Amino acid sequence: MIPGSSPPSGDAVKTLDRDRLAALMASEQADFVDRHPKAAALHERARRSLLAGVPMNWMVKWAGAFPLYVADASGAHVRDVDGHDYIDFSLGDTGAMAGHGAAPTIAAVERQLRRGITTMLPTEDAIWAGEELGRRFGLPYWQFTITATDANRFSLRLCRAITGRPLVAVHDHNYHGTVDETFAWLGPDGAVESRRGNMGPQVDPATTTRVVPFNDLGALEQVLADRQVAALLIEPALTNVGIVLPEPGYLDGVRELTRRYGTVLIHDETHTICAGPGGVTGRDGHEPDMLVVGKTIGGGIPVATSGMSAAIADRVAAATSLEDADVNGIGGTLAGYALSLAAVRATLGEVLTAEAFERMIPRAERWAAGVDDVLARQAVPWHVTRLGARAEYHFMPTPPRTGAEQWANGDFELERFLHLWAMNRGILMTPFHNMALMSPATSEADVDRHTEVFEAAVRALFG
Repeated sequence: MIPGSSPPSGDAVKTLDRDRLAALMASEQADFVDRHPKAAALHERARRSLLAGVPMNWMVKWAGAFPLYVADASGAHVRDVDGHDYIDFSLGDTGAMAGHGAAPTIAAVERQLRRGITTMLPTEDAIWAGEELGRRFGLPYWQFTITATDANRFSLRLCRAITGRPLVAVHDHNYHGTVDETFAWLGPDGAVESRRGNMGPQVDPATTTRVVPFNDLGALEQVLADRQVAALLIEPALTNVGIVLPEPGYLDGVRELTRRYGTVLIHDETHTICAGPGGVTGRDGHEPDMLVVGKTIGGGIPVATSGMSAAIADRVAAATSLEDADVNGIGGTLAGYALSLAAVRATLGEVLTAEAFERMIPRAERWAAGVDDVLARQAVPWHVTRLGARAEYHFMPTPPRTGAEQWANGDFELERFLHLWAMNRGILMTPFHNMALMSPATSEADVDRHTEVFEAAVRALFG
């Protein structure tokens, strides 16, 4: 809806015809299959050696009858093996937020490949990266990993070690990679339980984790008050269930409560770095004890990082044994390897700069305004939320306040139809939700094309 406006009411609100949705989806699938014979052949071959025909199981969620197969990607565009060009608003679900094949990153990686890929020794690039991350996020000390999952996992281990406390806390409907303790949510009775889809949990997450609704300081105080929680791991805005923004004062309240009860506060900015060069933390001047960010900072090369305050660093140093540094459950032989740090230096230094965000954020504003305008003119009771260079439409008339509210208004069949409709018309959206991300290479014409395609989908659905 247009910001500040009231949703349509009464007969003016259009409702979804599920039979119409099913018929449209069948038509779009037939069109997809007809237009992608090479991808179909590759997928049939893949089924003989890859589980479900894909290299990683979540790739089955792409809306087509089988995945696209990529021939090449550049900037904000992807071209598939059947010769179709796509404007990419998925951008590797944030991993390619810098754009595909950013020239400075490619050049740095090529140079480092010739000098050595990994040696288990530091390079000067690591120092530069630590200094730059400190400037952006306000934390002085950093370590590097391969993924944000690793960085989150290691951070939680450190927090339990330095506090002597057994538990961690997360937001309801969180996502922090594949960290076991975070695969928990609140059940219908308010008790912590294993989240839907949590395959083979090592232990019942209720034994390791406390869960609180987003934007609920009262609930947070209740779980921290007995001083058993070592760390609160949060995204400063929920993104993986759909964008849910913090209410004014919420993050300040979180900071005050964690300090009061001696809980280490960790900001996971892996997705929320879309808010600006220093994510929500840097943009709004927050002061977490630790911070994690991954995916984006290597321009497509696997790398992530965790930062910490001087006070936390001192406590970690006191708890760390030199003899056990290689077997303490933190690190890996490719953590902080030379190639990844060369990529970080080039990506942060020359691609995802403050100037780049000055282009990316207005593109997201334009994307959100275009979708808003379509919804208002078509009297469809959905809402658009934006966080920096990222925006998303929700199947509800007002912005969600909690992850549970956003989840309750999800519609898997409708999402798949909208994603497939867009894909058949040259637009790639992240297959997990209705989110669009801008890169430095995303143009106004790219954004306007999405608006055209989205309006056509809404008209097809609602008449």
